This record gives sequence, C-alpha cells and structure tokens, in this order.
Amino acid sequence: MIVYMECEFFIPTAHSLKEKRAVLKSMLTRSKQKFNVSAAEVDHQNVWQRTRIAFVTVSSSKELADKEMEQVLQYLESNPEWECLEIQKDYL
Repeated sequence: MIVYMECEFFIPTAHSLKEKRAVLKSMLTRSKQKFNVSAAEVDHQNVWQRTRIAFVTVSSSKELADKEMEQVLQYLESNPEWECLEIQKDYL
C-alpha cells in the first residue's frame, strides 16, 4: 500500500525565504529520520510564509501506512512555528 499526503502550512514567524527554509528544512530532515517516509516541498517555494509538503510511505498494509502518516502528521503539528492549513491523503 502506498499513501501520499500533502500538507499546507502557514509560517507566521518567517519574514524571508531564508527563515522559512530554516523551519522547513529542519522539519523535513527530522521527519525523514524519524519515520519511514520520503518528503519534499511541492508548492509555494518562493512564498515567505506558506509551504506545501508532500509525504509518501510504502507499507504492506493500509493500516500500517495510515499509522505512519498519522505519526508524521502529529509530529508536524507539534511544531509551534507553523500552523496546518490543509491536509490531503491519497491511497495508491
């Protein structure tokens, strides 16, 4: 089972692309290290306070893949530097 998830975030403390990318890079790196996912910024690359990140995981069952994505989402939402605006999931 493959689960694809996109999350859009608002980063109110970012006042430049450099500040945004510092927050984004740390969260992407930690997510990839802690969880069995691949991740990348897929939209809003040149906008200071918004980002859209895509995550993909592959698992032997839908339940395990869902659990992994839920853990990723909980981790992302625990960061006080940004707020989640939208989440989309697709099953392949």
